[in-house]
Amino acid sequence: MKKTVLVFSLLILAILLLFQFSKYALISNNLQTEIVIAIIAVVFFFVGIYIHKKSLQKPVLVSTEIDYKKIEALEISKREYEVLQKIAEGLSNKEIADTLFLSESTIKTHVSNLLLKLNAKRRTQAIQIAKSYQII
Repeated sequence: MKKTVLVFSLLILAILLLFQFSKYALISNNLQTEIVIAIIAVVFFFVGIYIHKKSLQKPVLVSTEIDYKKIEALEISKREYEVLQKIAEGLSNKEIADTLFLSESTIKTHVSNLLLKLNAKRRTQAIQIAKSYQII
């Protein structure tokens, strides 16, 4: 975090210095307005490329191994686990029912069982708990 703040601070400082230089150049009539605007555009272009490259760096992935022993310990059935995975994908009960070829009331039953077994009050909380248990 400190590194990011430092990088952005240096970028802002560089842009401010460029603006001050361009202001001086315009006042002293050494440079034309078009040249100053072109220099500022080039600086912003390279700053944009730098920020874009930084944002494309892939984050370090945490271990994504599924803890099957924890699934057994929580007594989550295979069908409930499939429903949990679909919930994690962000599907609604109706979409899950269509995907798994079940009725919507069956999905509601599975969801309520999952909430009980994971000790969660909402679907989003169940997903957070499941991720902390490394079961999804």
